[in-house]
Amino acid sequence: MPLLSALEAVRSRLVGSLVLPSDDGFDDARRPWNLAVEQTPAGVATPAGVDDLRALLNAVRDAGAALAVQPSGHGASGDLRDAVIVRTSAFDDLEVDVAAGRVRVGSGVRWGAVVDALEGTGWSAPAGTSPVVSVAGYTLGGGHSWFSRTAGLGSDNLRAAWVLRADGTHERVDDESDPDFMWALRGAGGIVGIVTALEIDLVRTPALWGSAFTFDAADAAAVMRAVRDLAAVAPHSLNVFMNSLRMPDAPQLPDEIRGRSFLSVQALSSDGSVDDLLAGVRRAGSVQREISGPTSPATLAAASNEPTEPTPGRGASVALSVFDDDTIEQLAEFRQRDEQWPIVGIDIRMLGGALDEPRRAGFASLQGAQWLLHALAPQFPGAPAEPGEASLFGFRELLSAVQAPRTVTTFLAPGQTLERCGSATDIARLRTLREALDPDGVLHEGRLPR
Repeated sequence: MPLLSALEAVRSRLVGSLVLPSDDGFDDARRPWNLAVEQTPAGVATPAGVDDLRALLNAVRDAGAALAVQPSGHGASGDLRDAVIVRTSAFDDLEVDVAAGRVRVGSGVRWGAVVDALEGTGWSAPAGTSPVVSVAGYTLGGGHSWFSRTAGLGSDNLRAAWVLRADGTHERVDDESDPDFMWALRGAGGIVGIVTALEIDLVRTPALWGSAFTFDAADAAAVMRAVRDLAAVAPHSLNVFMNSLRMPDAPQLPDEIRGRSFLSVQALSSDGSVDDLLAGVRRAGSVQREISGPTSPATLAAASNEPTEPTPGRGASVALSVFDDDTIEQLAEFRQRDEQWPIVGIDIRMLGGALDEPRRAGFASLQGAQWLLHALAPQFPGAPAEPGEASLFGFRELLSAVQAPRTVTTFLAPGQTLERCGSATDIARLRTLREALDPDGVLHEGRLPR
């Protein structure tokens, strides 16, 4: 049956909604979070429950098409031609088990809701820096968080999942019932099944402590070296991010940051104050601003400054095997070049700790990588794209010599595939699983190399 006919036929049987290209509101419905990505699906469905999902599976199977799950629009990569986007907002259950230290969360729930539910409990979620990212998309893509040195990747904290398989079976899956399936879910996304809910371990944080330092850009290399040296002695309970910021001279920005360049260092300890460990960082440059004291997951989320509405943007991420003096000097010099103005921020995250000791088998891994860097080049309406693309290319080239073998899916740019996240053996294993579990290809292959 032609795809459009199949979708028109199934629409009347859904409790939820299905928006087709001829409908008002289709352009808004198909919009991804990153507005720089253009995707042209055959439809956008918001199923009300598992029965709707089964009906959609059967419809696209009859038409030789596929379903592509995008809970919140994050992570969009291609045009999704002849695929139906599935939004899972109706799957919104949230149950916190403080005694067990875990949470059961529907695939449409965003991290902000989980963080709010945990406030004051002494537990934190292995959540990303943005409260509006879906728990499912983040966790199934690997997910690096404020607590990754303490508790591993987001996917490593996935205990179980409720999944609609391609054959229409809906069941709870864990490492005992189907270890291969769980291995694929932990980092390769929903290419082997549609996740409707997840069971996730929480992070024990009885004494959460945060410290933040701001340095002038002139001190950037010295401060980065100090943080690099700290990594050698930092306990698993300490997580450290740096951010090299170069703010445009834009009138909408506050005077204190407008047109300025600086380096910030943020440290989060799950086990109380770490002032003694941070002393070397504090001495590495002239501290322009310092904040230190007890904090909470909700405070961290509120201070993230992540966009809360869809925006166009471009970025480039690189996991590093080493962060030696030469790389630090080159990066600091790169930031000062006049032509590199399009890159507003470079996020630099300390790895190691629990990331080198994963508790559960999964496709996603940063084992052996030492640092994770992400450069952001905003795309302003009407501005040419070429300068930003050139800066991001230069950023990747600068770090290519020290690039680690793999990164995680949540840090891939549009168009990049899982080849950057796993070995050839891993990719072959994913293909074998898909062929066995979804022989008709009714689940979109996502970022699996074609």
